[in-house]
Amino acid sequence: MNEALIRSLTPSVLGVLVRRGADFAAAEDAVQDALVEAVRVWSADPPRDPKGWLVTVAWRRFLDATRADAARRRREDLVDEEPPPGPTPAVDDTLQLYFLCAHPSLTPSSAVALTLRAVGGLTTRQIAQAYLVPEATMAQRISRAKRTVSGVRFDQPGDVATVLRVLYLVFNEGYFGDVDLAAEAIRLTRQLAAAIDHPEVAGLLALMLLHHARRAARTATDGSLVPLAEQDRGRWDTALIAEGVGILQAALARDRLGEFQAQAAIAALHADAPTAEETDWVQIVEWYDELALLTDSPIVRLNRAVAVGEADGPRAGLAALAALDDALPRYTAVAAYLHERDGGVVTAARLYAEAAQKAANLAERDHLTRQAARLNALRS
Repeated sequence: MNEALIRSLTPSVLGVLVRRGADFAAAEDAVQDALVEAVRVWSADPPRDPKGWLVTVAWRRFLDATRADAARRRREDLVDEEPPPGPTPAVDDTLQLYFLCAHPSLTPSSAVALTLRAVGGLTTRQIAQAYLVPEATMAQRISRAKRTVSGVRFDQPGDVATVLRVLYLVFNEGYFGDVDLAAEAIRLTRQLAAAIDHPEVAGLLALMLLHHARRAARTATDGSLVPLAEQDRGRWDTALIAEGVGILQAALARDRLGEFQAQAAIAALHADAPTAEETDWVQIVEWYDELALLTDSPIVRLNRAVAVGEADGPRAGLAALAALDDALPRYTAVAAYLHERDGGVVTAARLYAEAAQKAANLAERDHLTRQAARLNALRS
């Protein structure tokens, strides 16, 4: 069975059920049941119309569940609406579903978590890592969100800010994580930018394009991570960089600064430097200061500590780092880097090894392990 095909069809199937009157929580359960059935059946007997097959099976699962609870009174009406056999028209409901999941009855954090799980395809573990909370806590949050929207009609879509947060997290998981969702996040953000004249939508699109432009240079032929300073800038996509910078400049000219525009400005400064040594770290620190005022995010302050270390020296970076919680993700890796820059090879090697044990994915763990081994080799 083609799991990529399943992933691509899931939002459309979910959208069909929601449009036909299913509440979101029940629709998601029905779609998940249909996916399980697809895993069991498709390898031996793949359908000619995969989406139509999934819609039919999911709708029947929804009807079965509906008949079993208090919604029995509407049973005959729902049966009449069963999708007819034959090919199902291709309709992309993904972006609409993002807005529907950002329902006013949910808090922004719950709406983001529900959308990432139900539409974005992320696991509860991946969402928990993005939110810096235990997996069990995130599972409870998603369950509460499902209960909240159970039986709610989705005629009040959520706000743009929540949808942007979801798209940003989906892109990050695709760019940094184990699941490749970055291209899908860019596609949806392009759709949103075409539909809504909003500087933060433009800022997010610019940020995605600028990061995506460097993607080919982020890994070596053996799959290992290549740090930004060591990347072959000749492999960066100059067309994407130019598009991202142009979109960002137009957004900044509107003088309605938001966090995604500020992040995109930092990415643009990295993209503009011909070499790592020519990076304008002083201006990057200034943008991180703006970003910290906008978000008060500990991750922003962690990244700022790295920039301060480059602009004002590693000891200044370590001083900025000391003000932060050492339980933050990547804190230990940043400390290792700054100590190495300051000449503390022994301390840096120990910290790289500790950071490797905390790494969120295999590629990052291998990179940090190699860094520790490199420094230990220098001492021997």
